[in-house]
Amino acid sequence: QVQLVESGGGLVQPGGSLRLSCAASGNIFSIAAMGWYRQAPGKQRELVAAISRGATTNYADSVKGRFTISRNSAKNTVYLQMNSLKPEDTAVYYCNAGWAGPGYEYDYWGQGTQVTVSS
Repeated sequence: QVQLVESGGGLVQPGGSLRLSCAASGNIFSIAAMGWYRQAPGKQRELVAAISRGATTNYADSVKGRFTISRNSAKNTVYLQMNSLKPEDTAVYYCNAGWAGPGYEYDYWGQGTQVTVSS
């Protein structure tokens, strides 16, 4: 069983920055793809950024150039640096870890952290 614990959310003014952290209970980065998702009220959960086992990253178009996903394998932690925040970035942000192989698939979620962008 893998546990993911997010932190770093909060209230920030438009144009500000936040860094989210997701601490995993074990060293899973060698086998898992990690991702940050978000869900705003009344909307579906969407992928914000992801980093593969091989450290390839991809981003939603809406956050490209503003958000950066990274990881520290020594700390079993993945980060989401969010700059130039906009009110539309307001959502609960979730950390995800997943991997699959022949006949098996694992998918874990954190509890979420609220990000509110408002003046």
